[in-house]
Amino acid sequence: MHIEFSSAAPASDATLAFTVEKDGMARLASSLVEASALDLLKSAAKASRFEGETGAIVETFVDQGGTARRLLLIGTGAGSEMDYEKAGGALTGRLLSSGVTQVSVDFDSAGASAKAVARFAGAAAQRSWRHDIYRTKLPEKSKPTLTSIVLHNTPEGTDAAWAPQKALTEGLELTRTLVAEPPNVIYPESFVAKVLAEVEGLGLEVTVLGEEEMHALGMGALLGVSQGSVKNAQLLALKWSGKGAGDPDLALVGKGVTFDTGGISLKPGAGMEDMKWDMGGAGAVVGAMKAIAGRKAKANVIGVCGLVENMPDGNAIRPGDVLTSMSGQTIEVLNTDAEGRLVLCDALTWVQRTHRPKTIVDLATLTGAMIVSLGHEHGGCFANDDSLADQLLAAGKASGDLLWRFPMGDAYNKLIDSPIADMKNVGPRGAGSITAAQFLLRYIETGVKWAHLDIAGMVWSDKAGPNYEKGATGYGVRLLDRFVADNFEG
Repeated sequence: MHIEFSSAAPASDATLAFTVEKDGMARLASSLVEASALDLLKSAAKASRFEGETGAIVETFVDQGGTARRLLLIGTGAGSEMDYEKAGGALTGRLLSSGVTQVSVDFDSAGASAKAVARFAGAAAQRSWRHDIYRTKLPEKSKPTLTSIVLHNTPEGTDAAWAPQKALTEGLELTRTLVAEPPNVIYPESFVAKVLAEVEGLGLEVTVLGEEEMHALGMGALLGVSQGSVKNAQLLALKWSGKGAGDPDLALVGKGVTFDTGGISLKPGAGMEDMKWDMGGAGAVVGAMKAIAGRKAKANVIGVCGLVENMPDGNAIRPGDVLTSMSGQTIEVLNTDAEGRLVLCDALTWVQRTHRPKTIVDLATLTGAMIVSLGHEHGGCFANDDSLADQLLAAGKASGDLLWRFPMGDAYNKLIDSPIADMKNVGPRGAGSITAAQFLLRYIETGVKWAHLDIAGMVWSDKAGPNYEKGATGYGVRLLDRFVADNFEG
């Protein structure tokens, strides 16, 4: 989606939209349309009982020299940045496949801040993303037509506010593409290739480890998951040094299981196709790193992705096997479908030993128990530091990627003790998301602030949201970008 800021009046027959805050119809005015057309639009609003509610839309047509001109009102509610974001997404949702190719939006009477308008534009662009490349018989009326949004009468500073939103949008598009692609297209090596092509020229320092290098480092947990697949595991690291040389202050670590059959502990067949998005944590990490680098953030951050495919081959790990992780700790595997934590634990050890970050946030579609707990409304947050948890929850509220914090403690930790190894990879049926987090905490070194985000219910949606269509949501990219901006940039 092309976003343009213009001081020129739109063409006389251009589709034109006006933003209206709650109960703001009396203040609606515009120099871009004739008074009679605006009066007709106000009458349509009254007939529709439109009062400027966030995301509500009224649409009508006026005669423009014998041609029907489309006019719209978009509600922006209380006028917050989030309200404008929802409004921008709603506009694109309404017009994306309407036959309209370009819409002009007038902010003349909105009273919006530059950041609010930029978020409107960002959501409008983000809502246009679709993954139709494999649909060869898409009906003509279902094909997207809207390609451009032109913003008029915007407040001073909107251009500057748009730049980070543009970078964020590009990061979201990368994440969504990775999550949406089928597993015969995205597997560990092709994930790396796709990401490297997308971030080329942004100034990121790249590290890629193959299986030989990981064997030499003793990454037996991550490689144990991968050994049943013909696809080679990879470890991908993207380092951004926006403050200058030195160790990163923050590490973002993502689970990248590009397809998860469950291994020998095979998942049921129904719904297994969804497991192409079991790399949503890694997808969010690389999307966030692209956004952070794209807007030249004044922060030192590294993103690390452990990338594997979990398959039930004759060489696959079995329930009962014991693996030795890079940290030296041993793991009794009771369920090969609890594989994400095996991937993450070695990635966590690697980044701590290699880059010494003071703070770590990992993201993973880790447990089905998280969906049972929170559904598809919040991601789960687990942390060893209250201030870090508070920062993440605040970033979630500000960005729209919501989180809810869960407890941790010794009582839960004891549930994963093993009689023959240092730990089991699963605990009992109860508190499954918490015991998974306790497993990861055992790999965090003393003095390191750490949080684990279980985003199992958030990376894919069966219905459209404020800034996404059905399918890949890009959850986590906005959250991490806001978290970095609020807490790691001076």
